[in-house]
Amino acid sequence: MEQLWAPWRAKLFENYQGDGCIFCDLPAGGDDAKNLILYRGETAFVIMNAYPYAAGHLMVVPLRHVDRLAALTAAERQEIMELVTRCETVLTAAMKPEGLNVGFNLGKAAGAGVDAHLHCHIVPRWVGDTNFMPVIGQTRVINESLEATYNKLKEQLS
Repeated sequence: MEQLWAPWRAKLFENYQGDGCIFCDLPAGGDDAKNLILYRGETAFVIMNAYPYAAGHLMVVPLRHVDRLAALTAAERQEIMELVTRCETVLTAAMKPEGLNVGFNLGKAAGAGVDAHLHCHIVPRWVGDTNFMPVIGQTRVINESLEATYNKLKEQLS
């Protein structure tokens, strides 16, 4: 069996300077633009992925440090799903994707890079957006800067 390596995922953890949980520390940091936080709700927030799979890759994260859907309160579950739905609407309007991947990776075995703090990925997709670059060149091609995407989405999520 051949292996497919994804070395770009390691950059997130190599560049993270905190001692605790990245999803607890970033919202406590106070600089939402620097930390790519687009929206803060009562129990959850929306953040851009600093190492996106595609332009506009967002995550909805509970403010409380929990690792499972079953650990969420009813209010947290409701707000998270409302924010995921809102992200779908905003991404569709702003990025014009042809589809979206939406989901939770629960545990390291399921692909969670940060398995101790639950988060939902919302990834805009376009036909043909997966090509040889990540596999052969070990490089992701993102067609827009994080700052440009942040500014485009921040206005619509506020």
